[in-house]
Amino acid sequence: MGLLEQLKGRYKVLSIVGMAKNAGKTTALNYILEEAMDEGMLLGVTSTGRDGESSDLVTGTEKPRVFLDAGTLVSVPTQLYEMADAGLEILKMTDYSTAIGDLMICRVADSGYVQIAGPLNIQAHKKLCREMLDMGAEMILIDGAIDRKSIAAPEASDAIILATGAVLSRSLKKVVEETAHTVNLYTLPVEEKPEIRRILEESGDGERILTISTEETGRKVTLPDIQTGLGASRYLDEAIGAETEYLYIPGALTKNVLADIHPKKLKQVIILTKDPTRIFIDVHSWQQMVKRGLRVKVLANIQVAAVTVNPFSPQGYAFDSEQLTGELRCVLPDIPVVDVKRVF
Repeated sequence: MGLLEQLKGRYKVLSIVGMAKNAGKTTALNYILEEAMDEGMLLGVTSTGRDGESSDLVTGTEKPRVFLDAGTLVSVPTQLYEMADAGLEILKMTDYSTAIGDLMICRVADSGYVQIAGPLNIQAHKKLCREMLDMGAEMILIDGAIDRKSIAAPEASDAIILATGAVLSRSLKKVVEETAHTVNLYTLPVEEKPEIRRILEESGDGERILTISTEETGRKVTLPDIQTGLGASRYLDEAIGAETEYLYIPGALTKNVLADIHPKKLKQVIILTKDPTRIFIDVHSWQQMVKRGLRVKVLANIQVAAVTVNPFSPQGYAFDSEQLTGELRCVLPDIPVVDVKRVF
Protein backbone atom coordinates (compact mmCIF):
# COMPACT_ATOMS: atom_id res chain seq x y z
CA MET A 1 0.00 0.00 0.00
CA GLY A 2 1.37 3.42 -0.98
CA LEU A 3 1.72 6.29 1.46
CA LEU A 4 -1.04 8.34 -0.13
CA GLU A 5 -3.41 5.39 0.15
CA GLN A 6 -2.80 5.38 3.91
CA LEU A 7 -3.36 9.13 4.24
CA LYS A 8 -6.30 9.97 1.99
CA GLY A 9 -9.67 10.03 3.68
CA ARG A 10 -8.00 10.75 7.03
CA TYR A 11 -6.57 14.21 6.34
CA LYS A 12 -7.58 17.16 4.20
CA VAL A 13 -4.54 19.40 4.80
CA LEU A 14 -1.02 18.05 5.32
CA SER A 15 2.15 20.05 6.02
CA ILE A 16 5.48 18.58 4.96
CA VAL A 17 8.06 19.52 7.58
CA GLY A 18 11.79 18.96 7.27
CA MET A 19 13.84 18.31 10.41
CA ALA A 20 16.73 20.07 8.68
CA LYS A 21 17.64 21.49 5.30
CA ASN A 22 18.30 18.63 2.84
CA ALA A 23 16.28 16.14 4.88
CA GLY A 24 14.33 15.24 1.73
CA LYS A 25 11.25 17.43 2.17
CA THR A 26 10.86 18.32 -1.51
CA THR A 27 11.56 14.71 -2.49
CA ALA A 28 8.76 13.66 -0.13
CA LEU A 29 6.46 16.21 -1.79
CA ASN A 30 7.31 14.84 -5.24
CA TYR A 31 6.74 11.28 -4.03
CA ILE A 32 3.20 12.08 -2.90
CA LEU A 33 2.52 14.06 -6.08
CA GLU A 34 3.59 11.07 -8.17
CA GLU A 35 1.33 8.74 -6.19
CA ALA A 36 -1.55 11.19 -6.71
CA MET A 37 -0.92 11.16 -10.47
CA ASP A 38 -1.06 7.36 -10.50
CA GLU A 39 -4.32 7.34 -8.52
CA GLY A 40 -5.98 10.24 -10.32
CA MET A 41 -6.34 12.20 -7.09
CA LEU A 42 -6.72 15.98 -7.36
CA LEU A 43 -4.33 17.81 -5.04
CA GLY A 44 -3.82 21.43 -4.05
CA VAL A 45 -0.22 22.50 -3.46
CA THR A 46 1.12 25.56 -1.66
CA SER A 47 4.20 26.57 0.31
CA THR A 48 5.21 28.62 3.33
CA GLY A 49 7.89 30.31 1.23
CA ARG A 50 9.24 29.39 -2.17
CA ASP A 51 10.04 25.94 -3.49
CA GLY A 52 10.54 24.13 -6.77
CA GLU A 53 13.59 26.09 -7.95
CA SER A 54 16.44 24.00 -9.40
CA SER A 55 19.03 25.22 -6.87
CA ASP A 56 18.86 26.42 -3.29
CA LEU A 57 18.74 30.22 -3.26
CA VAL A 58 20.85 30.33 -0.07
CA THR A 59 23.41 27.54 -0.48
CA GLY A 60 23.46 27.20 -4.27
CA THR A 61 23.18 23.40 -4.01
CA GLU A 62 21.06 21.46 -6.48
CA LYS A 63 17.45 20.82 -5.47
CA PRO A 64 14.75 18.51 -6.80
CA ARG A 65 12.20 20.45 -8.85
CA VAL A 66 8.45 20.11 -8.35
CA PHE A 67 6.50 18.44 -11.17
CA LEU A 68 2.72 18.93 -11.17
CA ASP A 69 0.19 16.91 -13.13
CA ALA A 70 -2.61 18.49 -15.14
CA GLY A 71 -5.55 19.47 -12.94
CA THR A 72 -3.48 20.16 -9.82
CA LEU A 73 -4.30 23.41 -8.00
CA VAL A 74 -1.27 25.48 -7.02
CA SER A 75 -0.50 28.87 -5.49
CA VAL A 76 1.93 30.91 -7.59
CA PRO A 77 3.00 34.56 -7.22
CA THR A 78 2.98 36.77 -10.29
CA GLN A 79 6.78 36.88 -10.67
CA LEU A 80 7.02 33.08 -10.83
CA TYR A 81 4.10 32.58 -13.22
CA GLU A 82 6.15 33.03 -16.41
CA MET A 83 8.95 30.82 -15.04
CA ALA A 84 6.75 27.71 -14.94
CA ASP A 85 7.37 24.96 -17.49
CA ALA A 86 3.80 23.80 -16.91
CA GLY A 87 0.85 25.52 -18.51
CA LEU A 88 -1.03 27.41 -15.79
CA GLU A 89 -4.63 28.63 -15.88
CA ILE A 90 -5.26 31.49 -13.46
CA LEU A 91 -8.38 30.76 -11.41
CA LYS A 92 -8.19 33.57 -8.88
CA MET A 93 -6.09 36.58 -7.91
CA THR A 94 -5.96 36.48 -4.12
CA ASP A 95 -5.53 39.24 -1.55
CA TYR A 96 -2.21 37.79 -0.36
CA SER A 97 0.98 39.68 -1.20
CA THR A 98 4.47 38.17 -1.22
CA ALA A 99 7.96 39.57 -1.86
CA ILE A 100 7.73 38.12 -5.37
CA GLY A 101 4.30 39.35 -6.34
CA ASP A 102 0.63 38.94 -5.56
CA LEU A 103 -0.46 35.36 -5.09
CA MET A 104 -2.65 33.57 -7.62
CA ILE A 105 -4.48 30.26 -7.42
CA CYS A 106 -3.84 28.40 -10.66
CA ARG A 107 -4.89 25.13 -12.23
CA VAL A 108 -2.20 23.17 -14.08
CA ALA A 109 -3.46 22.94 -17.67
CA ASP A 110 -0.39 21.14 -19.05
CA SER A 111 1.84 19.02 -16.79
CA GLY A 112 5.28 20.39 -16.00
CA TYR A 113 7.62 21.94 -13.45
CA VAL A 114 6.34 24.78 -11.26
CA GLN A 115 7.91 27.03 -8.66
CA ILE A 116 5.52 27.25 -5.72
CA ALA A 117 5.07 30.00 -3.17
CA GLY A 118 2.44 30.97 -0.65
CA PRO A 119 1.55 33.29 2.22
CA LEU A 120 3.96 33.45 5.15
CA ASN A 121 1.44 33.42 8.01
CA ILE A 122 -0.64 30.50 9.19
CA GLN A 123 -4.02 32.25 9.14
CA ALA A 124 -3.60 33.19 5.48
CA HIS A 125 -2.62 29.61 4.70
CA LYS A 126 -5.76 28.30 6.39
CA LYS A 127 -7.92 30.59 4.26
CA LEU A 128 -6.02 29.66 1.09
CA CYS A 129 -6.41 25.94 1.80
CA ARG A 130 -10.17 26.35 2.32
CA GLU A 131 -10.40 28.11 -1.05
CA MET A 132 -8.54 25.27 -2.79
CA LEU A 133 -10.76 22.66 -1.16
CA ASP A 134 -13.83 24.61 -2.30
CA MET A 135 -12.37 24.54 -5.83
CA GLY A 136 -12.33 20.74 -5.78
CA ALA A 137 -8.99 19.69 -4.29
CA GLU A 138 -9.29 16.38 -2.43
CA MET A 139 -6.21 17.08 -0.30
CA ILE A 140 -3.88 20.06 0.23
CA LEU A 141 -0.11 19.73 0.64
CA ILE A 142 1.72 22.61 2.33
CA ASP A 143 5.45 22.61 1.65
CA GLY A 144 7.17 23.95 4.75
CA ALA A 145 9.85 25.91 2.91
CA ILE A 146 10.69 28.63 5.45
CA ASP A 147 10.02 28.13 9.16
CA ARG A 148 10.00 24.41 9.94
CA LYS A 149 8.70 24.97 13.47
CA SER A 150 5.81 27.31 12.72
CA ILE A 151 4.41 25.24 9.86
CA ALA A 152 4.34 22.23 12.21
CA ALA A 153 2.02 24.12 14.58
CA PRO A 154 -1.30 22.28 15.02
CA GLU A 155 -3.41 25.15 13.67
CA ALA A 156 -1.54 25.03 10.33
CA SER A 157 -2.89 21.69 9.11
CA ASP A 158 -4.62 18.45 10.08
CA ALA A 159 -1.29 16.63 10.38
CA ILE A 160 2.31 16.72 9.24
CA ILE A 161 4.61 14.51 7.23
CA LEU A 162 8.02 14.69 8.91
CA ALA A 163 11.04 14.45 6.61
CA THR A 164 14.22 13.19 8.25
CA GLY A 165 17.47 11.73 7.06
CA ALA A 166 21.22 11.33 7.10
CA VAL A 167 21.80 15.10 6.99
CA LEU A 168 21.03 15.21 10.73
CA SER A 169 24.15 13.27 11.73
CA ARG A 170 26.84 10.86 10.59
CA SER A 171 25.56 8.55 13.34
CA LEU A 172 22.54 6.48 12.32
CA LYS A 173 21.72 6.00 15.99
CA LYS A 174 21.56 9.77 16.49
CA VAL A 175 19.31 10.26 13.44
CA VAL A 176 16.88 7.67 14.83
CA GLU A 177 17.12 9.15 18.32
CA GLU A 178 16.48 12.76 17.23
CA THR A 179 13.64 11.80 14.90
CA ALA A 180 11.91 9.74 17.60
CA HIS A 181 12.41 12.61 20.07
CA THR A 182 10.75 15.08 17.70
CA VAL A 183 7.79 12.75 17.13
CA ASN A 184 7.48 12.12 20.88
CA LEU A 185 7.41 15.87 21.56
CA TYR A 186 4.87 16.47 18.80
CA THR A 187 2.57 13.82 20.26
CA LEU A 188 2.75 14.88 23.91
CA PRO A 189 -0.48 14.37 25.89
CA VAL A 190 -3.11 17.09 25.62
CA GLU A 191 -4.52 18.66 28.77
CA GLU A 192 -8.16 17.56 28.60
CA LYS A 193 -9.58 18.86 31.90
CA PRO A 194 -12.27 21.42 31.01
CA GLU A 195 -11.69 23.50 34.14
CA ILE A 196 -7.97 23.90 33.40
CA ARG A 197 -8.63 24.94 29.80
CA ARG A 198 -11.36 27.34 31.00
CA ILE A 199 -9.00 28.93 33.53
CA LEU A 200 -6.42 29.54 30.82
CA GLU A 201 -9.05 31.03 28.50
CA GLU A 202 -10.28 33.36 31.24
CA SER A 203 -6.84 34.42 32.44
CA GLY A 204 -6.02 36.89 29.70
CA ASP A 205 -4.67 36.36 26.21
CA GLY A 206 -2.86 33.12 26.97
CA GLU A 207 0.52 34.88 26.89
CA ARG A 208 1.07 35.18 30.65
CA ILE A 209 2.95 32.72 32.83
CA LEU A 210 0.65 31.48 35.58
CA THR A 211 0.27 28.79 38.20
CA ILE A 212 -2.87 26.83 39.07
CA SER A 213 -3.34 25.17 42.44
CA THR A 214 -4.89 21.77 43.15
CA GLU A 215 -8.61 21.05 42.87
CA GLU A 216 -8.80 20.75 46.66
CA THR A 217 -7.85 24.44 46.97
CA GLY A 218 -10.44 25.57 44.44
CA ARG A 219 -8.04 25.99 41.54
CA LYS A 220 -6.47 29.26 42.66
CA VAL A 221 -4.68 31.11 39.88
CA THR A 222 -1.53 33.14 40.45
CA LEU A 223 0.03 35.47 37.88
CA PRO A 224 3.66 35.95 38.95
CA ASP A 225 5.43 39.08 37.74
CA ILE A 226 7.41 37.16 35.13
CA GLN A 227 7.20 38.25 31.50
CA THR A 228 9.08 35.28 30.06
CA GLY A 229 10.57 32.04 31.31
CA LEU A 230 13.87 32.81 29.60
CA GLY A 231 16.36 33.88 32.26
CA ALA A 232 13.71 33.55 34.97
CA SER A 233 14.14 29.98 36.17
CA ARG A 234 14.80 31.01 39.78
CA TYR A 235 11.62 33.11 39.82
CA LEU A 236 9.63 30.22 38.41
CA ASP A 237 10.88 28.10 41.28
CA GLU A 238 9.70 30.76 43.73
CA ALA A 239 6.28 30.89 42.04
CA ILE A 240 5.63 27.20 42.69
CA GLY A 241 4.00 26.81 46.10
CA ALA A 242 3.11 23.71 48.11
CA GLU A 243 -0.37 23.59 46.52
CA THR A 244 0.65 24.33 42.92
CA GLU A 245 -0.38 21.63 40.43
CA TYR A 246 0.16 23.40 37.08
CA LEU A 247 2.78 25.81 35.78
CA TYR A 248 1.73 27.35 32.44
CA ILE A 249 4.57 28.64 30.25
CA PRO A 250 3.25 30.08 26.96
CA GLY A 251 6.64 30.92 25.45
CA ALA A 252 9.76 28.90 24.76
CA LEU A 253 10.31 25.93 27.03
CA THR A 254 14.04 25.25 27.27
CA LYS A 255 16.44 23.40 29.54
CA ASN A 256 17.51 26.71 31.10
CA VAL A 257 13.91 27.73 31.81
CA LEU A 258 13.57 24.66 34.06
CA ALA A 259 17.15 24.59 35.36
CA ASP A 260 16.61 26.30 38.75
CA ILE A 261 13.30 24.70 39.64
CA HIS A 262 13.88 22.45 42.64
CA PRO A 263 13.70 18.74 41.68
CA LYS A 264 10.92 18.17 44.20
CA LYS A 265 8.87 21.01 42.72
CA LEU A 266 9.58 19.88 39.16
CA LYS A 267 8.20 16.47 40.06
CA GLN A 268 5.20 18.07 41.79
CA VAL A 269 3.85 20.20 38.95
CA ILE A 270 2.57 19.59 35.45
CA ILE A 271 4.22 21.94 32.96
CA LEU A 272 1.69 23.26 30.47
CA THR A 273 2.53 24.91 27.15
CA LYS A 274 0.56 25.87 24.06
CA ASP A 275 1.93 23.29 21.64
CA PRO A 276 5.08 21.23 21.03
CA THR A 277 6.69 23.80 18.74
CA ARG A 278 7.41 25.83 21.91
CA ILE A 279 9.71 23.11 23.30
CA PHE A 280 13.44 23.40 22.65
CA ILE A 281 15.06 20.68 24.77
CA ASP A 282 17.53 18.18 23.35
CA VAL A 283 16.81 14.48 23.59
CA HIS A 284 19.34 13.64 26.34
CA SER A 285 18.32 16.55 28.60
CA TRP A 286 14.68 15.64 28.04
CA GLN A 287 15.25 12.00 28.99
CA GLN A 288 17.14 13.00 32.13
CA MET A 289 14.40 15.40 33.24
CA VAL A 290 11.65 12.87 32.54
CA LYS A 291 13.50 10.34 34.69
CA ARG A 292 13.52 12.95 37.47
CA GLY A 293 9.75 13.32 37.16
CA LEU A 294 9.20 16.04 34.56
CA ARG A 295 5.63 16.00 33.19
CA VAL A 296 4.66 18.18 30.25
CA LYS A 297 1.25 18.57 28.65
CA VAL A 298 0.11 20.76 25.76
CA LEU A 299 -3.11 22.52 24.82
CA ALA A 300 -2.82 21.06 21.31
CA ASN A 301 -0.41 18.47 19.98
CA ILE A 302 0.64 17.65 16.43
CA GLN A 303 -0.58 14.64 14.50
CA VAL A 304 2.34 12.99 12.70
CA ALA A 305 0.81 11.25 9.69
CA ALA A 306 4.04 9.75 8.36
CA VAL A 307 7.83 9.96 8.44
CA THR A 308 9.83 10.06 5.21
CA VAL A 309 13.48 9.11 5.17
CA ASN A 310 16.38 10.30 3.04
CA PRO A 311 19.39 8.03 3.77
CA PHE A 312 21.74 10.22 1.70
CA SER A 313 23.55 13.32 2.95
CA PRO A 314 24.81 16.17 0.72
CA GLN A 315 28.10 15.81 2.63
CA GLY A 316 28.70 12.57 0.73
CA TYR A 317 27.87 9.85 3.25
CA ALA A 318 24.84 7.57 3.35
CA PHE A 319 23.14 4.93 5.49
CA ASP A 320 21.76 1.57 4.55
CA SER A 321 18.13 2.29 3.71
CA GLU A 322 16.67 -0.88 5.18
CA GLN A 323 18.57 -0.43 8.44
CA LEU A 324 17.51 3.21 8.85
CA THR A 325 13.85 2.64 8.02
CA GLY A 326 13.81 -0.56 10.07
CA GLU A 327 15.14 1.12 13.20
CA LEU A 328 12.74 4.05 12.80
CA ARG A 329 9.82 1.66 12.43
CA CYS A 330 10.87 -0.07 15.66
CA VAL A 331 10.76 3.17 17.66
CA LEU A 332 7.72 4.56 15.78
CA PRO A 333 5.56 1.45 15.34
CA ASP A 334 2.29 3.33 14.81
CA ILE A 335 3.51 5.71 12.09
CA PRO A 336 4.23 4.85 8.42
CA VAL A 337 7.96 5.24 7.65
CA VAL A 338 8.89 5.47 3.96
CA ASP A 339 12.23 5.88 2.19
CA VAL A 340 11.13 8.03 -0.72
CA LYS A 341 14.50 7.64 -2.45
CA ARG A 342 13.91 3.92 -2.85
CA VAL A 343 10.53 4.57 -4.45
CA PHE A 344 12.05 6.89 -7.03
